[in-house]
Amino acid sequence: MQDNKNIKTNPEELEKKDSALNDYVSESNSLGDEQRVKVLSPGMLVTRRFLRNRLAIIGLLIIVFMFLFSFLGAFLTPYGESEVFRYVGTMSKEYASVTFNTEYRFTVLEGREYTSAAHSKFILARNQGETTFTSGDSEYFIFQEGEEFYKIVSTSPIAKVTNFRGVVTITPEDGNVIPDDVKAATEAAVQEGKTQLDINGVQYTIQKSGRDFILGKTGDTAIESKYIIDPSNKANNVGFEFTYAAEKAFRAEGVNSFTVGNEQFELEADKDSAVIYKVTASGREEYALLSNLAIQPISTDVFLTLEFKKEIETAIHEGKSSFNYTDEKGVEAEYTVQRNNNMYTVKTDAQTHLISVHEAPSSKHWLGTDMHGMDVLTRLMYGGQISLVIGFIAVFLETIIGVIMGGLAGYFGKWVDMLIMRVVDVFNCIPFMPLLIILGSIMDAMEINPRVRIYYLMLVLGIMSWPGIARMVRGQILSLREQEFMVAAEATGLSVSRRIFKHLVPNVIPQLIVFATMGLGGTILYESTLSFLGLGVKFPYASWGNIISGVSTAYEMTNFWFVWIPAGMLILLTVLGFNFVGDGLRDAFDPKMKR
Repeated sequence: MQDNKNIKTNPEELEKKDSALNDYVSESNSLGDEQRVKVLSPGMLVTRRFLRNRLAIIGLLIIVFMFLFSFLGAFLTPYGESEVFRYVGTMSKEYASVTFNTEYRFTVLEGREYTSAAHSKFILARNQGETTFTSGDSEYFIFQEGEEFYKIVSTSPIAKVTNFRGVVTITPEDGNVIPDDVKAATEAAVQEGKTQLDINGVQYTIQKSGRDFILGKTGDTAIESKYIIDPSNKANNVGFEFTYAAEKAFRAEGVNSFTVGNEQFELEADKDSAVIYKVTASGREEYALLSNLAIQPISTDVFLTLEFKKEIETAIHEGKSSFNYTDEKGVEAEYTVQRNNNMYTVKTDAQTHLISVHEAPSSKHWLGTDMHGMDVLTRLMYGGQISLVIGFIAVFLETIIGVIMGGLAGYFGKWVDMLIMRVVDVFNCIPFMPLLIILGSIMDAMEINPRVRIYYLMLVLGIMSWPGIARMVRGQILSLREQEFMVAAEATGLSVSRRIFKHLVPNVIPQLIVFATMGLGGTILYESTLSFLGLGVKFPYASWGNIISGVSTAYEMTNFWFVWIPAGMLILLTVLGFNFVGDGLRDAFDPKMKR
């Protein structure tokens, strides 16, 4: 063995060794440099491994594109999320509906009482061939004035009549005065057992009430008829007196005029209807139409003239499928008449504002429009915001809950671990998708606001998905809590919360990042599925799922591919992107990975 003192150092040899050592130290900034790798931090090592994974880079680019497309694109697009596009076009619109009236309709004299219940009693009495009926406290009498035309009169008591051994006494009711001729006729009718009197054109009735009788005076109350009177304008009075006089004249042979009060009217009648004119000093003007057809405009803003109604009636009776009519502005239009059982629909082609439903892709709308006339590309951008935000918030929520529950279970162990793991088992036993469907139906029934519904959806997805993260965190902490650095942390007197969340949880973060990244794709799929089923994000808010649900038939799927295929591709690419990034992070954080 040589003595160190005897060793001689050659200065030239030392200089050569120092030069070789300096040549070996790398000055390169490249992550792939062989010497630099040996002095990289753990974070740089993870980054290097991640960047070497081509699928992970592709996934990262996809995610970046989705965020730019959804948030920056929605900011730049000139259209709104719920903006509906319209154009002026011609379409066949329903203008009026016509039905043959087969039911009796009643017109009540002003000041008299005749309800729907009394009308029902009239129908029953008429069908049974009876001439009287009672409704409430009133008795009504039926007088037939013509075919399917009846006048209803009711009786009001005016006096009490007693008959004692042939002596008839008449006691008037309060406020009534009985003329002598009425008294004499009533006495004779009681002696003869009659129940009805006609004195000077006025109807009276005698009804037995116990041992006595009630003398009643009858008066017109209502008209029951299957014909309808439509006025030429809303100001024309077609009340009881006018309706009764018009129908009497219409059914009488050779009568083409009638008088109501001081006003004179004329009829131009055929077999089924009549146009009624009011005679004035300057001539005559259309006043009303009497017909067995119920003609109603589809829109309440439209008033149908008598001339137009007469054209409809003529077309129906003659079996025409169309007719031309020139309105008061001089505009001629063609109207079609379509029959469906006992109902007719009158349609016409009209210029109107139409919604651009399922418009094909164009320079204005790059992906066309959907079933609501909204720009598909814009809806996809806003839908991406909803889908991505729901995914990230739900994953953030489940991560927070999972870390807290898993950290407590892994650190304390024993009964705390057993209790938390049993809670995890309970959550794992709950059928996830059926529960989401049930909750969606409940929100439908409660008519939850669409915006609030989105927050509930985030909350439910987050709360139902934490058990997987809790199990992973628990397993990692169980292996870390017995290591030397935790013994040192306990020896320094650190609190339990700081030991768990400052020393244990940070060591689990790499696995959390991988777990959360891969879980984002699954959460977006859940949201899309619920929205597709109509139980997630509701209209008018857009999500990729409810955009696809707008195309539900084979015809729409084959002809309007531009609505559902882009949304499906965005879901596919987003889920693939998160899965690629998750796989890349898992490989990068694994210290045993060798590339």
